Amino acid sequence: MRDPYEVLGLESRADAIAIRHAFRDLAKRLHPDLNPGNPAAAQAFQELTQAYALLIDPLARARWDAGDRGGWTAENDFPFRRSGGAWERFEATPGAAGDIFADFFTDESPDGLRARQPRRGEDLTYRLSVAFLTAATGGRQRVRLAEDRELDVTIPPGVESGQVLRLVGQGLPGSHGGTAGDALVEIELEPHGRFRRAGADLHLDLPVSLGEAVNGGTVSVPTVTGPVAMRVPPGSNSGTVLRLKGRGLPDQQGGQGDQYVHLTVLLPEPPDAELTRFVERWSAKHPYDPRIGKLDEE
Repeated sequence: MRDPYEVLGLESRADAIAIRHAFRDLAKRLHPDLNPGNPAAAQAFQELTQAYALLIDPLARARWDAGDRGGWTAENDFPFRRSGGAWERFEATPGAAGDIFADFFTDESPDGLRARQPRRGEDLTYRLSVAFLTAATGGRQRVRLAEDRELDVTIPPGVESGQVLRLVGQGLPGSHGGTAGDALVEIELEPHGRFRRAGADLHLDLPVSLGEAVNGGTVSVPTVTGPVAMRVPPGSNSGTVLRLKGRGLPDQQGGQGDQYVHLTVLLPEPPDAELTRFVERWSAKHPYDPRIGKLDEE
């Protein structure tokens, strides 16, 4: 018999809850009713059930962990057999694999077999990393689903990190005629080098020259839909915030956020000798302390 921990994808210290969860997840994919005519899946399902039956029984698990590999026959390894096209339990001991199989069976029939009812497939959860600008303006992006399937999904404009897109019918297949589950795609936004997001509003730091700050002027400002012209008022300091109305992201109410531009005055590099001499003369005649009133403790 193959190592049951390896079959279930568990470590030897796994508790009973982890064993049940691992079995449940794998059984829902490997169950013969979900893989008709697939002998490899049937063999894997039998091996899975053998592993679960051993590990969920404390005494059998202790024997295995102690190195006792004997005494496991096909009959006590796998307590189910095919009968009339359905699975029938021929050994049911407390804690055996049959406890989990209640998930696959309903309504006890008169002859002791379980009659199957349509069951919806399980939902599958994925995470999709989306570029900031794609999330801002919307677009199409490919997501890889189970069994190496790929699907192009629509990214709605203004989507946020943590938002979930539901792809109907792209989860696990249903059983006994039940509908397939859905794929739940959680969005994870990649950070942007310039833009910062606050709800539907965007924030951007914009360097301006000394001349633009002192005298004002028109500058080009990046936005998520392309550059726009913006007027810088004369006498603008670093930290001045200007608003570009409607240049943010779509909000949940159908409106549009704004973009806030934070000005940063940058001196020329390398330093300009003429500017340095002028400022020395100007400062001697017009001394002032820009920190007065700005650093007082509250």
